[in-house]
This record gives sequence, C-alpha cells and structure tokens, in this order.
Amino acid sequence: MRRHDEDGSALVELSWLGILLLVPLLWIVVSVFEVQRGAFAVSGAARAAGRAYALAPTDAEGKARAEAAARQALSDQGVGDAPLHVHITCTPYPHDCHRGTSVITVVITSRVDLPLMPEILGGDAPSFALDATHVVPIGQFQEAGSDDAAP
Repeated sequence: MRRHDEDGSALVELSWLGILLLVPLLWIVVSVFEVQRGAFAVSGAARAAGRAYALAPTDAEGKARAEAAARQALSDQGVGDAPLHVHITCTPYPHDCHRGTSVITVVITSRVDLPLMPEILGGDAPSFALDATHVVPIGQFQEAGSDDAAP
C-alpha cells in the first residue's frame, strides 16, 4: 500500500487562512481610520463654525459664515462630500447672539460612510454618525463699530 504524500498542502492552507483573516482585518483598520478622520473633521468644523459665527456682524451673516467654515473644515480633512448639519443656539439672549455676555453653542452633525462595503448587502453603505460641539463666549465689552465712533 502506497502512502499519500501531502507535501506542500500546509503552505496552501496557511496561505488561504492568512488571506481569509487578513481581508477583514484590513477592512476594520481602514474603517477605523476613516471614522477617526471624520471625527477630526467634525471637531474642526465645530470650532471653525463657532469662531466664524462669533466674528460675524449679525446673526444671519453668522449662520452663513458658520456653514461655509464648517464645510471648508470638512473639505480640508477630505470628507467634503459628507452630509452636514449646523445647529446654533445662544444663551441668555436666544434672538441676539452677538450681544455682550452671550454664549454661542455650535453643534455639528455629520456621518462617514464605511469604505469598501458593497451595496448588494443591504442597500446603502453602512455609515457612522458623528457630532461635535463648540462653545464660544461673547465678551461683555465689545469694540464699537465705525458708526458708533466719536467724530
């Protein structure tokens, strides 16, 4: 009776096992980096939007500047196509955010789609929701505008 020789089969099995374990591990690592990039982007967007809003002369212009600054901050991190929602609240003067001693709170919400997931598995690509908050106090003493300056 002749013995069946199995030389080299362990190498093939090890190679396939390595590939089967490496692909999911690689996807997890890439996904974690993508979520981290989105978290940095949203945090920077909240900070930039808060500053832009506080430096604007009016609340209406501040809202437009805050959204533009947040969109630019997301683009700088490479997630410019991510959905963006900017929510701004002020205390204790909710209708006059630029009044002295007001505190502006900017909340940015967005999401990052996880990479390399086929849409065949369930419609939309899976995503990870992200949000960040930044608080900007308005000082009690403010610089007088050119209209208020003494002649």
